Amino acid sequence: MNEREVKAIISLLDDPDTEIFNQLEQRLVTFGPEVIPLLEENWESSFDPLSQSRIENIIHKIQFDQIKYDLQFWDLKNNDDLLEGLLIINRYQYPNLDENNVLLTISELKRNAWFQLMYDMSPLEKVKLLNNIIFREFGLSGNTTNYHDPQNSFIHKVLETKRGNPISLSCIYSIIAQQLDIPIYGINLPKHFIVAYMEDMEQPPLFYINAFNRGQIMHQNDIHSFLKQLNLPSSEEYTMPCTNKAIIKRVLRNLITAYENIGNPQKREEIDILLKIIED
Repeated sequence: MNEREVKAIISLLDDPDTEIFNQLEQRLVTFGPEVIPLLEENWESSFDPLSQSRIENIIHKIQFDQIKYDLQFWDLKNNDDLLEGLLIINRYQYPNLDENNVLLTISELKRNAWFQLMYDMSPLEKVKLLNNIIFREFGLSGNTTNYHDPQNSFIHKVLETKRGNPISLSCIYSIIAQQLDIPIYGINLPKHFIVAYMEDMEQPPLFYINAFNRGQIMHQNDIHSFLKQLNLPSSEEYTMPCTNKAIIKRVLRNLITAYENIGNPQKREEIDILLKIIED
């Protein structure tokens, strides 16, 4: 990147000719994230609302292109890392966030559980320990007052406010559990995402856990009854662990619904683009 060239292009962003501006914008977008500090510097020193607005849009386009690339790469090469997938989604709304804060919080919760974890604990005892650490001591809980808030889908916001939706709480729960070698995985239950304790991945779950209800234990008959109410079969699609890719798809679908509810078509369309990347 030629800094002098970039600064020269940025200085022309107040050009009233739309065609010229579009060419300048496209040129800046092709430079990628490296150009963002220079754009931000110009925004701070500018007193022209048009130029500032154009800079904001260019920065967003560059960041959105990077998120699309990161998500595509995750899907192809790194989809065994659920936390990374959630952090990529988080970057959509919070591109400048220090992600170490998320990693440190997860590590602290893991460490607090590890100190009390004993080798001879039964599966139920391990889950009770996790429930105590995550829900009682840390204070994570379901956001029942603003269930469809988009913030419920961004992991750093969930950890910060300690409020989330079923899938975000389930993700945090299973990430911590798996880091402790406790076999708890996501279950793509319709209308309500939960997790399950898997002693054997080839066999049905030992039991299910409702993270949205502070780690309530559920059994096979509870799940079958729930599916029956929805007129759905008790198939493995709904009763056995799903992939991380399926989880990220559902997080994105939740965000699409959330942005529809608050009347933000631009964000809804952009999230739909992200969803299509991993659906394809």
